[in-house]
Amino acid sequence: MTDSAPELQPRGPAISRRRVLQTTAAVVALDTLPPTPPAAAQPVPATATATIKLRVNGAPHALTVDPRQSLLDVLREKLDLPGTKKGCNQGACGACTVLLDGKRIVSCLTLAAMHDGAELTTIEGLAKGDALHPLQAAFIEHDGLQCGFCTPGQIVSGVACIAEGHAGSPEEVKFWMSGNICRCGAYPGIVAAVTEIAGRG
Repeated sequence: MTDSAPELQPRGPAISRRRVLQTTAAVVALDTLPPTPPAAAQPVPATATATIKLRVNGAPHALTVDPRQSLLDVLREKLDLPGTKKGCNQGACGACTVLLDGKRIVSCLTLAAMHDGAELTTIEGLAKGDALHPLQAAFIEHDGLQCGFCTPGQIVSGVACIAEGHAGSPEEVKFWMSGNICRCGAYPGIVAAVTEIAGRG
């Protein structure tokens, strides 16, 4: 008795050519149908506004702001104070440093609506008329700037650093102003300017 050859054809009902063509035609027909229209979009509710009062560089302001607006954007766009720079917009470079009730903050990371009644000082508020703030003059004297983009934030931060009593030595200035970044690398002049003005006090 000899072994029979194994069957090569799979068992089960055969699929006819007609059935294959019909299935293909159905798939193509479905693919050409227009998409189902989406449900009617819900209207986006209008964002409420907030009314706040700020005293900026000694001048009072009553402002209506979007509660999502940063303090930086309100200073630049509503109060036309472009000296406060928008650098990283993430709180990492210090270009937007301002004084809020006497303390330095990065204005890109706080909402204007949170500071109703606050007192703000920007770079524009440091000089007295045509007379530069002593630290502004020291930055010029010590070449503490190159492109100048970070300079307003550096100067405002330096003023606060001195007022806080954190400018007793170059090393202390470097530490307490480490949040202010200068892409040009003008750090020696910046540190020298802050240290000199701190020494005068």
